[in-house]
Amino acid sequence: MHEANRELTFAGSIVLAPGVFVHSDREADGVTVDQKAALDTLHLCKIDLADRVLIVNPGGYIGESTRREIEYARTTGKPVSFTDPG
Repeated sequence: MHEANRELTFAGSIVLAPGVFVHSDREADGVTVDQKAALDTLHLCKIDLADRVLIVNPGGYIGESTRREIEYARTTGKPVSFTDPG
């Protein structure tokens, strides 16, 4: 994700990327369930601000939260693309 952020930034794009990465609904890396829920809401707000959404999905992997974010982006009419369309 850092590589995509860097590439897009040097190309002149404003990048609204996740600030914290949590890969489950359980407490992980000191992130509580409530904090995870707040992060999920914040990510949807970033989608609202975005012109388009790029999903960084090496190997084609897409987790549960990312699936929700893709559905939200599409519902709001945001174009969605993937780094690994596989």
